[in-house]
Amino acid sequence: MGAEQIFDWNKAAASTLEWWQAAGVDMLASDEPFDWLAAPEPEAEPRVAEQRMPERRGEAPAAPAVAVARAPLVLPPTLEGFLAWRLGSDAPEAAWGGALVPASGPAVADVMILVDCPERDDRDALLSGELARLFDRMLAAIGLTRAQVHLAAVAAARPIAGRVPREAEAALFEITRHHVALVAPKRLLALGNAASRALLAADVAETRGRLHLVEHKGGRRTEVVASHHPRLLRERPAAKADAWRDLQLLIGGLQA
Repeated sequence: MGAEQIFDWNKAAASTLEWWQAAGVDMLASDEPFDWLAAPEPEAEPRVAEQRMPERRGEAPAAPAVAVARAPLVLPPTLEGFLAWRLGSDAPEAAWGGALVPASGPAVADVMILVDCPERDDRDALLSGELARLFDRMLAAIGLTRAQVHLAAVAAARPIAGRVPREAEAALFEITRHHVALVAPKRLLALGNAASRALLAADVAETRGRLHLVEHKGGRRTEVVASHHPRLLRERPAAKADAWRDLQLLIGGLQA
């Protein structure tokens, strides 16, 4: 008899979800027919749940209770405090169950690089697994090393589908913008759609090819270049020509 084979359902489910997303599946299918051309039904007016209290003689009826909105994020004002908070239990991704991968690089950096989330084989650092060699070659092509750039992710943990969940984007994008403001690099390279949306509110297809200006409090500014994630470059080598032009745009005039 051969060795017993253990099937990992979590990895299988994550792989299936990634394949569906890459194939463009963005809605559930059903065996029942559906009229896609029918006019949408009008949305019902939102109802406020009322909390009825016993009324005393001579007192006005109690006002209905209103649902409380999500409390705003309270983010540490210093980079050191923020990076510690980012890996703690208060970070949104802490509830996902995966490992939280820290940002790396100097606190003061001319160039910051932003990705969407850790890769499946990342452990103690971002882009440290199969994509490490490709990423390091990209940096070397423009005269940089990991020790010179501040590398961070929109999501500190890897979602089960390998993509930042849409319902988590608002909070994670706010956290990302705060992170960038604390570092305040001269230039930032946003790799992939989630990184581009976090700072520029649009996917890479709409934002790459030019410099975008992001302003921070206190008059500081960061010029942003959006480009393809190394993950896509590995799958589509023809896109490396675009990536090379984006890297030249990122470094152009920076070392003058």
